[in-house]
Amino acid sequence: MIDLNKLYDTLNSRNNFILTTHVNPDADAIGSVVGMGIILSRLNKKFRIVNYSHTPYYLEFLDPEKWIEVYDPEKHKTAFSDAENIICLDFNRVDRTAKMQHLLRESHAYKICIDHHTNPDTEFFDEIFFDIEHAATGHILFNLTEEFPEIGMDYNLALPLYAAIMTDTGSFRFERTTPEIHRIAAKCLELGVVPIEVQEKIYDSNKPGKIKLLGEVIDSMEIIHNGELVIMQITKDALERNQVEENGTDGFINLGLSIIGVKMVLLFHEVKEGFKVSLRSRGNVYVNEFAGKYGGGGHKYASGIRIRDAKLEDYKEDIISEAILHLEKSKDND
Repeated sequence: MIDLNKLYDTLNSRNNFILTTHVNPDADAIGSVVGMGIILSRLNKKFRIVNYSHTPYYLEFLDPEKWIEVYDPEKHKTAFSDAENIICLDFNRVDRTAKMQHLLRESHAYKICIDHHTNPDTEFFDEIFFDIEHAATGHILFNLTEEFPEIGMDYNLALPLYAAIMTDTGSFRFERTTPEIHRIAAKCLELGVVPIEVQEKIYDSNKPGKIKLLGEVIDSMEIIHNGELVIMQITKDALERNQVEENGTDGFINLGLSIIGVKMVLLFHEVKEGFKVSLRSRGNVYVNEFAGKYGGGGHKYASGIRIRDAKLEDYKEDIISEAILHLEKSKDND
């Protein structure tokens, strides 16, 4: 449970904020930093949004004022050192900001975390507002605005928060899709949000290269361990050949989980700095526990691992073997 009164008091009693989110941002990340920007502007606070990664083209509509700045080592060095407060949204470990993390660590700013993932870094942050029962970070911000109507909920704020919630609930089908979530969605629609427009911009605005890459990922699919484990892979060569960026593969992993009998999916993804593994599961298989073995984390059924300065081939077989063991241990939860 998040103390919304305390969160509001923290925001209202401070000024001069830097807002940021995790590397390769999704709609919850972008929707939350823009939503927080709107909230702070209505509280008459100064702020900047600085993200390590640029905004994916299909999420640019969530930032109509072009508030989001892409990290530049020279341009933003003094921005972090001069900031009085830094708000980290939709992540809870500073290494999720990649090569920008040293500026956050060195900054003397008051560091605030607003998030819905497990195991926040209590040593790094000065104040943490997190609750894994919230469907999205955008969900937290919506509740904050509802609790303090003087902020003013309107279409401009409802749009990024709706996108955040819609995507992090898998278009209102994941575990945390509750009656409350549907009531929030209804309020957003009453304020003018059009679901089909948001859906089309995020999910149905694919470039040809992305669809071609998806075909290659499907071709890489292996189904092992009595049909319970799916393994897929995205190579750097495939990304470059199809002109798809690291953050342009959202949703690929869900195809593996759509197969009858599959309980866990591993999507190995070569990136510029090492590799990452996206994890999905169902039933009594909790991938956040598995991700934790490799320094990753997330939710019970959707988590990730990021290993930098390492080669995928040095880890892949070990991760697959551990995944099989994890599946077997999960049967004890039946």
